[in-house]
Amino acid sequence: MGRVLAIDYGDQRIGLALSDPLKIIASPYQTIENNNDYSVDVIQKIIIDKDVELTIVGLPLSMSGEDTEQTKKVKDFSNKLSSRDIDIKFIDERWSSKAAKRAMKHQGIKTGHNKPLVDQTAAAIFLQQYLDQK
Repeated sequence: MGRVLAIDYGDQRIGLALSDPLKIIASPYQTIENNNDYSVDVIQKIIIDKDVELTIVGLPLSMSGEDTEQTKKVKDFSNKLSSRDIDIKFIDERWSSKAAKRAMKHQGIKTGHNKPLVDQTAAAIFLQQYLDQK
């Protein structure tokens, strides 16, 4: 029984979240620096090490639901993952970063100096939404 990995792709950092093996709870996992092929290598290793069976990638759409410049970057990165036989599913992540910052502020965590934690938390938020829909 494999896990689900969520990826919150950014130009500088990539936030990752993992589900539990039963696919009930999403948790922030880690943030990696975005370094193209190196990032793909790290993600592929996590997928193997954590027995991931599905990878959810947050798709940053505009408020009207249209693709943006960042959407194209996310799809290009996802194509690199897919070329390594990594099963990808896209999910709308429009409000995940704002929700992550809001949740962290409620916990008393400053978001300005904790950007890597914001990225992980954003990934966990849209992963939890995906798990709840299943």
